[in-house]
Amino acid sequence: MALVPGQRYISNAEPELGLGTLIRIEGRSVQVLFATAGVLRQYAAHSAPIARAEFRVGQKVMGKGISLVIERITDADGLLEYHGGGKKLNEAELDDTQAISRADERLVSGRVDRADRFDFRQEALLRRADALRSPAWGLESARIDLIPHQLRVAEIASSRQPLRILLADEVGLGKTIEAGMILARLLAGGRVGRVLVLLPESLVYQWFVELLRRFNLQFSLFDEERCESIETSDPGRNPFQDEQLVIASIGFLSGSEKRATQAIEAGWDLLIVDEAHHLAWSPEAASTEYALVETLAARTAGLILLTATPEQLGRSGHFARLRLLDPARYHDLSRYIAESDGYAALSEIAGKLHDGEALSDDERGELVARLGEDPELGELLAGEMDAAARNRVLDALIDRHGTGRVMFRNRRAQVGGFPRRVAQLAVLDGSELDDAQRQHLLAEFHADLQASPPEIELPYASDPRLDWLLGLIERLGSDKLLLICRSQAKVLALEEILRTRSGVKVARFHEGMSLLQRDRNAAYFADKEGARLLLCSEIGSEGRNFQFAHHLVLWDLPLDPDLLEQRIGRLDRIGQKHDIMIHACAFTGTAQHALMRWYDLGLAAFRSSPSDGRELLKRYGERLVELAEQHAHGGEDPDAELDALIGESRATHEELSALVNAGRDRLLELASVRQTHADRLRRALADADANLANDDFILRLFEQFGVENEEHGPRTVVLDPEYLSTDGFPGLKDGPQMVTFDRPTALTREDLPLLRLDHPMVSGAIDLLLEGEHGN
Repeated sequence: MALVPGQRYISNAEPELGLGTLIRIEGRSVQVLFATAGVLRQYAAHSAPIARAEFRVGQKVMGKGISLVIERITDADGLLEYHGGGKKLNEAELDDTQAISRADERLVSGRVDRADRFDFRQEALLRRADALRSPAWGLESARIDLIPHQLRVAEIASSRQPLRILLADEVGLGKTIEAGMILARLLAGGRVGRVLVLLPESLVYQWFVELLRRFNLQFSLFDEERCESIETSDPGRNPFQDEQLVIASIGFLSGSEKRATQAIEAGWDLLIVDEAHHLAWSPEAASTEYALVETLAARTAGLILLTATPEQLGRSGHFARLRLLDPARYHDLSRYIAESDGYAALSEIAGKLHDGEALSDDERGELVARLGEDPELGELLAGEMDAAARNRVLDALIDRHGTGRVMFRNRRAQVGGFPRRVAQLAVLDGSELDDAQRQHLLAEFHADLQASPPEIELPYASDPRLDWLLGLIERLGSDKLLLICRSQAKVLALEEILRTRSGVKVARFHEGMSLLQRDRNAAYFADKEGARLLLCSEIGSEGRNFQFAHHLVLWDLPLDPDLLEQRIGRLDRIGQKHDIMIHACAFTGTAQHALMRWYDLGLAAFRSSPSDGRELLKRYGERLVELAEQHAHGGEDPDAELDALIGESRATHEELSALVNAGRDRLLELASVRQTHADRLRRALADADANLANDDFILRLFEQFGVENEEHGPRTVVLDPEYLSTDGFPGLKDGPQMVTFDRPTALTREDLPLLRLDHPMVSGAIDLLLEGEHGN
């Protein structure tokens, strides 16, 4: 049947919306207006849950102030025309309120349902209604641990209207997860529909995997090739209107005026920008990337910026981020700096209030000047303050001053729960290397410096590092090891040689594999009887965590400290139950040894998480590479120039760390942790996890469509679609699928969906049930 604007439809899932009108057809989507309900719905054209409203001879219809009893029906260019009593009404002219029930047809034809089907339909409606009221809706099936500070940020931020916030947690605290949780809640609640995520090119795939695997959100990656493909198939169409959820590289958009204009004109409900501290701005000029984000932010109601430690940026850099969020509030840099100086004094007072310390007369006077216009607060400040009074004053101080309403900032020291890092660095005797081995190590060092490592020969069969690795595997007994190296080629070369030189079970994990293959190999590594060693490439490991292991093997070292931290972060997560053992080796007199010494002695990067790594790389990176090459050619150890660089780096690192600590905004940090009402989300998620009745309902729901299940373990089953009775059932396209209702299992087995009522497979099955006549 051809789709024609003006045709009338009813929603199978929401018949209470009344009679709808097809108003627009755009590519693969259609828009239907339900005027009586004031609702505009957009559907995929090939699978829209709507039915054509076709009235029959003998029925009464109304429109244009007249009514008629249908005597005959004709077709006029795809639209139905109803004739009766000498009058005519085109279906587009019908009133939005019509009697459209067809229960009489079913009754006369004997198509009635059993009572148990009606009961199950009612149960589905009641369970979904109950779930929709939960604060956890949209996050129940998310593959997330219930970490208090992340849940707190998600609860508070997603309740903000408008939502315009800056996430600035220290590295390793999960800013990406927080942004994903906020996004998932907003999408599930219908507060946003169109979302654009802008990222550095290196983070595009990591975000795609994170949003898909953790939050069941299917984003589309947009680049020039995809845009050209859309334009070829539909000339004149804005490619960014083709999808609702889009991820794009900020470099791709800022480098093309045409694509930037299209992205701006497409219109979005929410804009998310990671690594926002790289957007350059000054009062005199702004970078192309900053200008792009500024224009998008001005046209988009919702904005989430993710950034590094604010103190690293300098006050002008931090101001640049704040003016994107609220240009009316942050419009003058000098005024902001003056206000910031005042915040420093308030932060100290806030700290004393929080810690129960006595306030000086001057400090009380400062509070009276700031808060005294409130009679209740003025009275509290005039007398002796007990704990309740201190909390009341502190809440008011946080709410009215500083950046706590637009910014969230958690620190590792506050959050706690992180494991200790233990560096196991093996320095091997370089005098045993022959010329060929030295040349190979230097060539590998050069290749690793490139954004896309070129193909080089990898003679690992004769590589002396292999003996060190084999010895390490043997020493660690049955412990699992995660090995990360720079490229896919290294993963394959190592896998091949290990299979011939060792009996250890090995799994690989790289960007050349499909997501399904990676899931299966990760599951094989997680299994107690599975692989002991997982070989990961740099890109392939992005967005994945393996905290069930605690041995990290660094086959090589990246030049960028942020990439090193990302590698360690695969194991160094909240909830890790063991110390992180970081294993690396290097031969004296090689470039790799120079780099390892810089990380160890200059940044202490193997033992702590340096927040200034990017700045140190900017200052010393080029010189470090030059000295590392000279070190390799000269074979000298110790090397005076390299030692001097390491000493200078260490002094700068200590200086920057002191500046960061001195610049801490205690008022902001307290604002990030004090909202105790945010525990509501954690309790709701815990209740959903413990709801065994929903587990049973979901399995009975699937059985309605012929999907059988077999228990595989505690709260883990295998779904078998062999007798599936419909083609539209969500998921299960690849045959039997193991699923779990247990959150800890889902966190360790990324190949197992965590089924809750908000999981796409379950919510899709409920929609399928309610859209049909099953039990109605």
